[in-house]
Amino acid sequence: MTQAELAAQVGVTRQTVVAVEAGDYAPSVYLALAIAGALEGTVEGLFGSGSGSGSGAGSEVGRTAGRAAGSSE
Repeated sequence: MTQAELAAQVGVTRQTVVAVEAGDYAPSVYLALAIAGALEGTVEGLFGSGSGSGSGAGSEVGRTAGRAAGSSE
């Protein structure tokens, strides 16, 4: 799944998906749930960092989206 496809599926811009992946934007609960559903994962699995700092919170989103697209990340 591309960033653009994920963005369209959850109703945001591709730039928002990029920001979430980079950890520059913490999504709302509703958006986090939508992303998790689109990627067939859980919010905890995608965004859980254990530290609560939010740093890099979207990194798993990027890895999961890459796997869904067949990327070699």
